[in-house]
Amino acid sequence: MKFNNIDFDTYLKNYPDEKGYFGKYGGSYIPENLQAAMDEITEAYFTICKSRKFIDELRRIRREFQGRPTPISHLERLSTKLGNVQLYVKREDLNHTGAHKLNHCMGEVLLAKYMGKKKVIAETGAGQHGVAMATAAAYFGMECDIYMGSVDIKKQAPNVARMKILGANVVEVTHGLATLKEAVDAAFEAYAKEYKDAVYCIGSVVGPHPFPMMVRDFQHVVGEEARAQFVQMTGELPDAIVACVGGGSNAAGFFSGFLNDPVDIYGIEPLGRGTALGDHAASLQYGTEGIMHGFNSIMLKDENGEPAPVYSVASGLDYPSSGPEHAFLQSIGRVKYDVIDDEETIDAFFKLSRMECIIPAIESSHAVAFGMKLAKTMEHGSILINLSGRGDKDMDYVIEKYGIR
Repeated sequence: MKFNNIDFDTYLKNYPDEKGYFGKYGGSYIPENLQAAMDEITEAYFTICKSRKFIDELRRIRREFQGRPTPISHLERLSTKLGNVQLYVKREDLNHTGAHKLNHCMGEVLLAKYMGKKKVIAETGAGQHGVAMATAAAYFGMECDIYMGSVDIKKQAPNVARMKILGANVVEVTHGLATLKEAVDAAFEAYAKEYKDAVYCIGSVVGPHPFPMMVRDFQHVVGEEARAQFVQMTGELPDAIVACVGGGSNAAGFFSGFLNDPVDIYGIEPLGRGTALGDHAASLQYGTEGIMHGFNSIMLKDENGEPAPVYSVASGLDYPSSGPEHAFLQSIGRVKYDVIDDEETIDAFFKLSRMECIIPAIESSHAVAFGMKLAKTMEHGSILINLSGRGDKDMDYVIEKYGIR
């Protein structure tokens, strides 16, 4: 399929280009010593990850350890309540460790092992990437440092405990807003000192090349499975697919399975408390082009052109930029990006829990809320939502802040 002069038959092979660009977005804007380390990772990825041994081992891990493929569930009761449109969810919440994050973490740590590294470094916001990275590091017997903002440590105590039980060293980040951006800053600073013996395993489709490509490729399994499962289940493609977007790893992998199909694609950002700067983290909706953390994309900026303070009820979405591929897909019109606020998110959290017995992550609840909203505008059809994670980590926070509805 061609869309806006882009041939999506060959899209995954052609984007990004050899320098890591999706159109004008992406690239690598980092110091020379770190660029050498990134070049080493790129070379290893294109060499090792094409080998039968690597592919076979990763497939075995996914099948025997992660519990892939994850199923698709029909939300029959919720669909009936909303009207005639049928809602479905891809159950990444049933992936081992409770979210999609393990898909790329196992791949990244396996790559680090093949490269002969001794340690992996990572950042986390909601804690799901941290838990997945701690799991992968323990699985392969590697040291693991996880950088996490103090605000998120308080909100995500269960995941912090999981990381520590798995043997990871959780490093508290207290400067700035002490959330996801600051955790990334701290992880990059640590990696700059340890790059000879460690790999910084970025937790989303952000950062310098090759990470936006590499994380998408490891997450492609979600879209690949979802497309085949949905066709087998219903005999046709969904009319629309929906995923939440912060940095955008779950969405990038999910979308990649459907980019070449006549399917409407929606990426949902957090509107938080409203449209004022500092009250949301909807970079694609309200941001402008800018460079941070080694890549060029769309970002929210303050009056000095620096990354702006952001907020979301979901710790995994409060990042002031988005992956460069998302910026590109928005620029060509292939993916539509929209927003959902905190109140709509929490409403969806409880509705899915009560009506379908699935407690979703707050991040995923943004996508569920938009899917419900979209269904009300359609006379008939089907919507497939990527349920990127489960809500165990969020229950105490939701009850404390919102009560039981």
